[in-house]
Amino acid sequence: MLLKQINSPADVKQLSRKELKQLAEEMREVIVGVISHSGGHLASSLGAVELCIALHYVFDAPRDKIIWDVGHQAYAHKLITGRREQFKTVRQHGGLSGFTRRCESPYDAFSTGHSSTSISAGLGMACGKALVDEDAKVIAVIGDGSLTAGLAYEGLNQAGSFNDKQLIVILNDNDMSIAPNVGALSSLLSRTFTKKRLLELRKDFGTFLKSLPKIGDDIYQLAKRSEESFKTFVTPGMLFEAFNFEYFGPINGHNLEHLIDILNNIKDLKEPVFLHVTTRKGKGYQPAEQNPVYFHGCGSFDISTGECVDPKITVPTYTQVFGDTLLQLAETDPKIVAVTAAMPEGTGLHDFSKAYPERFFDVGIAEQHGVTFAAGLATEGLKPVVAVYSTFLQRAYDQILHDVCLDAHHVVFAIDRGGIVGDDGPTHHGLFDLAYLRSLPNMVVMAPRNENELRRMLATALAHDGPIAFRYPRGTAEGVDVDDDMRTMEIGRATVLREGDDALLLAIGRTVNEALVAAQTLTSEGIACTVVDCRFIKPLDADRIGELVGKIPRVVTVEEGVLQGGFGSAVLECLNELGAGGFALKRLGIPDQFVEHGPQKLLRAKYGIDSESIAQSVRAMVGLSGRKAKSA
Repeated sequence: MLLKQINSPADVKQLSRKELKQLAEEMREVIVGVISHSGGHLASSLGAVELCIALHYVFDAPRDKIIWDVGHQAYAHKLITGRREQFKTVRQHGGLSGFTRRCESPYDAFSTGHSSTSISAGLGMACGKALVDEDAKVIAVIGDGSLTAGLAYEGLNQAGSFNDKQLIVILNDNDMSIAPNVGALSSLLSRTFTKKRLLELRKDFGTFLKSLPKIGDDIYQLAKRSEESFKTFVTPGMLFEAFNFEYFGPINGHNLEHLIDILNNIKDLKEPVFLHVTTRKGKGYQPAEQNPVYFHGCGSFDISTGECVDPKITVPTYTQVFGDTLLQLAETDPKIVAVTAAMPEGTGLHDFSKAYPERFFDVGIAEQHGVTFAAGLATEGLKPVVAVYSTFLQRAYDQILHDVCLDAHHVVFAIDRGGIVGDDGPTHHGLFDLAYLRSLPNMVVMAPRNENELRRMLATALAHDGPIAFRYPRGTAEGVDVDDDMRTMEIGRATVLREGDDALLLAIGRTVNEALVAAQTLTSEGIACTVVDCRFIKPLDADRIGELVGKIPRVVTVEEGVLQGGFGSAVLECLNELGAGGFALKRLGIPDQFVEHGPQKLLRAKYGIDSESIAQSVRAMVGLSGRKAKSA
C-alpha cells in the first residue's frame, strides 16, 4: 500500500505520476473507512483528493503555504502531511480536528472552519512574505460555495491591485456552475496558454506593441481585447480577470497529469493567478456522488450501502420542530417569509422552501447580506425569519446592530446549534450568542427548555413588534407533548418549575432540564431547590428574580454559553440594580476559553454545566451544616 509509505509531502514527490493515481484511490478508501465510523465532511474531501496530491507534488509545503478554505476538503491533506496514523481519531475528543488548525500541524497554514477566509488570509501571507523578502508561494483553495460570500470578493479586489504578489487562487468548483464547462477544448487551451514560453512571448509582444511610436498603445489595447474575446469564448474568466488576475481554466480537477502540468506552469508567475478546476463531490464513492448533500456532513454509515447506521430516533430534533412549526404558522400568515444562508436543509427549511418557494430566500454563504436583506423585507410589513446556525450569525454582528436593532425592525432570528455543538469543535460551537445579543438595544433574547417552548417562542417572536431572537440546541428534543394552539408568552416572564428553600437554581434553555435533574438528585440528600426557567435572558424577569433571591440567598445560575457577559452576568447586573444584598451566587457556564471538539455530553460534564456539576455546586454552597439542618 503506497499510502503507508507517505509520512510527508516529500514522500509524495518520490512517486511516479502513475503511482500518484494509485495513491489517490488508496486515500479515498481510507477516508471513506474512517468517516463511516466517525462521521464528518466526506463528499468535499473525496472530491479534492487529486487536487491535494497535485498541490503537494508541485509546491513545497510548509514553506509554500496552502490554505484550504473552510477545511471541509482537508482530509487528504491530513493524510499526507504526517497525520496518517492519527487520522482514525479525526473529530474525536483529543484527536485530530475536522478542519485545519495551525496548532495541529506546520502544514496547516491557517485555522479554518468558517467559509471564504482563504483569499484574504492568503493575500496577507503573500504581502508578509514580500515585506521580509521571502520567495515562497501562497495558494488559496476556495470552493464555489465559499465564493458566494462577499469576503472572498473583498480579498480578490485588493489582491488584484498587487501585480507583484505571488498569490494563486484555486477555485474548486464542485457543485454550482459559475459557467458551462466546455470540456477538453478548455482544458487544452488552459494548459497550452500557461506554457512558460508562451506567457513570456505574449508579454514580450505586448511590450513591443506599446513601444511603437504614436499608435503602439492603441494597437496593444486592441490586441488585448481580441485575446480576451477569444479566451472568454471558451473560458469563464472574464469576472476574475476584471480583478486583474491571470485566469486559467476550467480544467478537470481529477486529471492528475493536467493538474500537475498546469500547476508547474503557473507556479513561477509573479502576479495574482486564478485557476479554475472542476471536481465532483463524493468522487470515488457512489453513494456520496449520488447524494452529496447528505454526505457533505454525515454521521456514521454502512460503507456497502451508504445508509446511516445510527439508531432510529423517534423524538424529532429541535431543527425539525422549528421547521415544522414555521411551516404550520405560515399556512395562516402570508406575511411570514424565511431567510437562510446556504443552509435550507441544515436549518429545517427544506419543506418550507417547497411549500412556499416565493416566500423562501436562500442568500448563499452571505450572512451579512441575509440579515440586512431581512431588515429590508421587514420595512415592507413582512415577517422575516432568519434561520441560521449560532456560529454563523457571528459573521453578521454589525448588520444585526446597525440594520435591524437601530430602527427596531421586526426580524426574527431562529438560532440553531446554540451552545455546545460537538465534533466540529471551536469554530462551530454556538457559545457567544447570548452574550453579544443581549447587549444590543431593542433586542429580545430567549431560549426554550423543550420543543413545546420552542413552538411557543416562535409564535411569540412572530407576534412581537421588533428584533427578537431565540436559540435552541443541536440534537433531539426532550420528547414532551406539544400544545396545538401555541400560546404566546409574555415577554420577559420566567416560570417556577420546582420549589425549595435551600438553593435557587436560575437556568436558561436546555440547562433548565439539567437543573431539574440536579434538584431531584439533591432531594434525596435533604436539599430542596427552587428551579426557575428564566426563558428570557433579555429582558430578565427582574421582579421575580429579586423576590426569590430575597427568600433564598444561595443562588446558582446555569447557561450553555460563555460566562463573560452572559446569562449569569445579566442576573448579577439585575440584582445590583435592585440593590439586593446578602446573597451568594455561583455562575456555571463556559469559562474564558475556546471549547475543543468532542461529544456534547462529555464536554458539558467537562465544563461543569451538566446535572451532576450543578448538584455539586449546590452541595458546596449549602455545606454540610445545611444538609444536616434540613435532614433534622
